[in-house]
Amino acid sequence: MLRSVGLNAPEELFDTIPADILLRDLLDTPAALSEPELIARFESLAAKNAAAHRPNFLGAGAYSHYQPTIVDSLISRSEFFTAYTPYQPEISQGTLQAIFEFQTLVCQLTGMDVANASMYDGSTSVAEAVLMAERVTRRRKVVVSGALHPEYLHVAETYVAHAGIDLVRADFDETTGTTNFDALGELDDQTAAIIVQSPNFFGCVEDLQTLAERAHKAGALLVVCVTESISLGLLREPGASGADIVVAEGQSFGVPLSYGGPYLGLFATREKYARQLPGRLVGVAADKEGRRGFVLTLATREQHIRREKATSNICTNEGLIALMATIYLETLGRRGLQEVAMQCAQKAAYAARRISEIEGFSLPYSQTPRFNEFVLRAPVAAEELLRRLASEHNITGGLALSRYFPERPNDLLVCVTETNPRAEIDALVAGFAELTKQ
Repeated sequence: MLRSVGLNAPEELFDTIPADILLRDLLDTPAALSEPELIARFESLAAKNAAAHRPNFLGAGAYSHYQPTIVDSLISRSEFFTAYTPYQPEISQGTLQAIFEFQTLVCQLTGMDVANASMYDGSTSVAEAVLMAERVTRRRKVVVSGALHPEYLHVAETYVAHAGIDLVRADFDETTGTTNFDALGELDDQTAAIIVQSPNFFGCVEDLQTLAERAHKAGALLVVCVTESISLGLLREPGASGADIVVAEGQSFGVPLSYGGPYLGLFATREKYARQLPGRLVGVAADKEGRRGFVLTLATREQHIRREKATSNICTNEGLIALMATIYLETLGRRGLQEVAMQCAQKAAYAARRISEIEGFSLPYSQTPRFNEFVLRAPVAAEELLRRLASEHNITGGLALSRYFPERPNDLLVCVTETNPRAEIDALVAGFAELTKQ
């Protein structure tokens, strides 16, 4: 091989690397371990991760829910080792059937007519919804709720930075924690959409019906974002409240936290807007003998259709993660999902009531219906309080809102799910009480 390329020694392959930075000694690596020794070593390292075993009350877009063991068992089958949809998709009927069932579940949950095969995550779904609203309405202004997850807003801003779309932020009401669209006045004839999250970043449930009426009166669309998808098991479907596009993060449906990903974006809309969907759409057809088969009905990327007709550059879908969500939802069923959602709502209400009884603590948005999460105002700086709670009581107590809202140093976001038993909630209450004693 060296002779073929005109070289005499392997070292000549690296002549372009300066000699003084070349490593000429053996790597300083430990001796090899046997398999039992290696397992023991990993277990000792894992034991140092104290945060993995502490009570957790973090939320803000990534939620701790129980994952039935059947999910991992089924997705570990060899048929699902690749999540990529083949370029000749109809030969993979199993993959297409799984995606079709996923789409059907998303439509049932959101109350919409059609759903795509999935997006990368919730934040990119929001960004794609902004682009889709512009395509549908031919308008260039999108009003975004200030109670949308701040990181979702950042992703949307990145997507539209060179698209000529103006994102206008509507502040949230400091007394209710919900979006204050009245501060903007009437929507003009250049408004493509209103984007609102419900339950919003603060856990407050928005009045979608009123927002839909206001958007439609101006000829705009209502885009509803859901970061905590378990809420769809309890709250009214966004489609039934007048939403035109529903986007969501599907991580809550049997997908582990996994240090932030991979997650799963849900995207659903009305049938009349189906051809403006980003991503891909799996449908049902019949062969010449009348047998049912699954097909890739719509693929909107420029590699599939004429470039000027493309609606998105998304080239795949989160197939394996969508399969996890499908298995989770079909394992729990309608009543099981309702039970999980009810437990989340009830446990969060219990935690909010107990903590608000501690001297110095209050609930700024106590009059607003909420789900899973609530804002807590502490008598001391939230960041330091949470640090001490973790170090002295081994509890992850929530998220300091100063990370996104520097003007609110004492506020924190607390999330309670079905995985938090009463003993953990009581320990959280006791920890807050002890650390703020006068």
